[in-house]
Amino acid sequence: MDLSHSISRFWLLLRGAPPGFRSRPTSTGICPAPLGLAPPLPAQISLSRLLGSRPRPSGLGLRPCSPPWKASGCCSTVPGQAPWVTGALRSIMQFLGGRRRSRSRELYLLEQSRRVAALNGQRLGLQDDEDLQALLKGSQLLKVKSNSWRRERFYKLQEDCKTIWQESRKVMRTPESQLFSIEDIQEVRMGHRTEGLEKFARDVPEDRCFSIVFKDQRNTLDLITPSSADAQHWVRGLHKIIHHSGAMDQRQKLQHWIHSCLRKADKNKDNKMSFKELQNFLKELNIQADDSYARKIFRECDHSQTNSLEDEEIEAFYKMLTQREEIDQTFAEAAGSEETLSVDHLVTFLQHQQREEAAGPALALSLIERYEPSETAKAQRQMTKDGFLMYLLSADGSAFSLAHRRVYQDMSQPLSHYLVSSSHNTYLLEDQLTGPSSTEAYIRALCKGCRCLELDCWDGPNQEPVIYHGYTFTSKILFCDVLRAIRDYAFKVSPYPVILSLENHCSLEQQRVMARHLRATLGPMLLDQPLDGVTTSLPSPEQLKGKILLKGKKLGGLLPPGGEGGPEATVVSDEDEAAEMEDEAVRSRVQHKPREDKIRLVKELSDMVIYCKSVHFRGFSSPGTPGQAFYEMVSFSENRVLRLLQESGNSLVRHNVSHLSRIYPAGWRTDSSNYSPVEMWNGGCQIVALNFQTPGPEMDVYQGRFQDNGGCGYVLKPAFLREPDSTFNSRALAQGPWWTQKRLSVRIISGQQLPKVNKSKNSIVDPKVTVEIHGVGRDVASRQTTVVTNNGFNPRWDMEFEFEVAVPELALVRFVVEDYDASSKNDFIGQSTIPLNSLKQGYRHVHLLSKNGDQYPSATLFVKVSLED
Repeated sequence: MDLSHSISRFWLLLRGAPPGFRSRPTSTGICPAPLGLAPPLPAQISLSRLLGSRPRPSGLGLRPCSPPWKASGCCSTVPGQAPWVTGALRSIMQFLGGRRRSRSRELYLLEQSRRVAALNGQRLGLQDDEDLQALLKGSQLLKVKSNSWRRERFYKLQEDCKTIWQESRKVMRTPESQLFSIEDIQEVRMGHRTEGLEKFARDVPEDRCFSIVFKDQRNTLDLITPSSADAQHWVRGLHKIIHHSGAMDQRQKLQHWIHSCLRKADKNKDNKMSFKELQNFLKELNIQADDSYARKIFRECDHSQTNSLEDEEIEAFYKMLTQREEIDQTFAEAAGSEETLSVDHLVTFLQHQQREEAAGPALALSLIERYEPSETAKAQRQMTKDGFLMYLLSADGSAFSLAHRRVYQDMSQPLSHYLVSSSHNTYLLEDQLTGPSSTEAYIRALCKGCRCLELDCWDGPNQEPVIYHGYTFTSKILFCDVLRAIRDYAFKVSPYPVILSLENHCSLEQQRVMARHLRATLGPMLLDQPLDGVTTSLPSPEQLKGKILLKGKKLGGLLPPGGEGGPEATVVSDEDEAAEMEDEAVRSRVQHKPREDKIRLVKELSDMVIYCKSVHFRGFSSPGTPGQAFYEMVSFSENRVLRLLQESGNSLVRHNVSHLSRIYPAGWRTDSSNYSPVEMWNGGCQIVALNFQTPGPEMDVYQGRFQDNGGCGYVLKPAFLREPDSTFNSRALAQGPWWTQKRLSVRIISGQQLPKVNKSKNSIVDPKVTVEIHGVGRDVASRQTTVVTNNGFNPRWDMEFEFEVAVPELALVRFVVEDYDASSKNDFIGQSTIPLNSLKQGYRHVHLLSKNGDQYPSATLFVKVSLED
């Protein structure tokens, strides 16, 4: 074996390459062409770093590869290789246990890997798909982070068809850290559609660039391919996998996941499971079983008594593992003495247990048709236990109402009658003092249904306005880049209007640049004049479909003052609410600048503000005194609105019937923390702006409220918050039409596939569940289950809690699962927040979300809910 081959093998070992990876010699040296998959040899290897400080002999060298987009991509060596290096490498490999597999063994493993990949492709409905095969083969791609950081890396879809392996040159990086799940991908973008790839727009064709955007806060992965065909394979292939994975039902996902864990536990890849492999498998599933229990399961399944499980024995073990006693009990109650559910039995179950309003033979038959896997049972109009479980795991069996996953509310009322999903300091990814600003933050907010975005605008270089958090050290982004991102994503999730809250700190000249960019970029989307006939009250979301509105300072009233001959610029007051820092101690930490109470405003920008004119709060109107015009709106800090709720809560409710109010976080929240939005909603405030970049209970409740009404970003307020003469006051609650007291009963039965979120801990999770009620003050409550030790796969609680809810239309129920820790803070596992009006009764599955608000593929709670007068 020549030296180049030895070095390549050594690097594969250090980088933790998956089994089946090998480099093979060519006439020119080392070729990273895969046999299964082969990571490339580094362009330069620092042997002094790997083997000590001894200088590398001058005769040893490696000629860097030509980039794959320029040449074939081989690394080669030069003559004069030193024998001591080969010996040193051999010693290190022997020390690390790097015994080379035989050729026949590698071919066997490769063939087995191909069979597994084919099976998983078949499960996805992508058997023999050209794009899937290209991803399974892998590609040499150029990973880019900046103009100065560009590296060749190998990427390959693993045999499970749900994870991507990415090459890393970091010597100490673990194999697990080189994998990322396709389930974590938010979006795959073709072309120069991220900040990173926009920098290469002039140098690299758009059809050879693509980006992977993740659901969580990790950096976007920007990649350049050797050819347009490669880019198409990756983009189409990932889109297909994401689409087909999303179409799998919960049972198929469970099956796929368990088979992947089985494959991972089979360390020697002999398609058998020893007792030790069984124990490793249980740990993969988040189950800590003592030796005696594990041995008992093993013996029960080892019918051949060979001390290993194979074929039917593994299948028997799988069935034993996935059996759910609580489902068996529920099914037995519904079916009586029968082995299947007849249509009549199913109708009875839907009426008495599930409290389905449309329960009847038609609904029962549709559920059998949709979820029953047995064609025989389906033909006999019956539902088996498997079909029953698939129904309970489906959207029809979810705790969140399926009917509320679409827009079902009246969208023809004035804007002031709706709660509006709104973001504060949208441009920030982190804190408000030194954190980065990014157009990606706007895209993420819009993709989460946000309908009101903030743009903090300042003079920038080259006469181009920029967006950042003024007087701080946050990074800056171009105003025009933000507008392009908003244009491209404004209506992907919801067709209803987007409001841009402009914080204008620009000079007159750059204000005119802003106005030009707004017109040129947004075009007909931009609402720049009142709708026909809508000049006395706010228009409705339905009337404003597909439109972008500006909120900001305005010269004069609803119609532009002075016609064509009006002044080009005028002085207006400036409340500068988003930049306000109430705590002087906070203000001293950043560049101190004097606050100006007046700004000059150009007519071109003023004329674009139609229904959202920013004004100072001058008190609530009273009979006989003029109040705010319907198109004028006030921004309140969280502290001020809390004082108003305490001092004149009903006046705030009445004000918000006809006017929009925007609430923003207190100035001391420089860490981008959030306040609870619930009290502001209770006061009828519509635009309650939160820091979308900061996960936590406040954002959980916020996203829970706005998943209602199809997640469109607009939720109709209860009738008692829309009536001009309403007497509702959440701080002084009295009897009224809002008081419709309910008794809520929640039984936490079991959990399924709870993830181990703290990977650094070796222990299995010890889950506990908290049920919280959020709403008016008297309704706020929480209850906790006991802790189930060492079981995140199928913990069982069977604990029931009752809550008295006086104002159910304002209440939300939050289910929180944590990993209990006696010595430190509990680790968050998952949660789901559901408006009480959207919570379904009966036996239901609560589908859990991660801390960033993304749904886990299979993590659920099984509960029983009832709501009585």
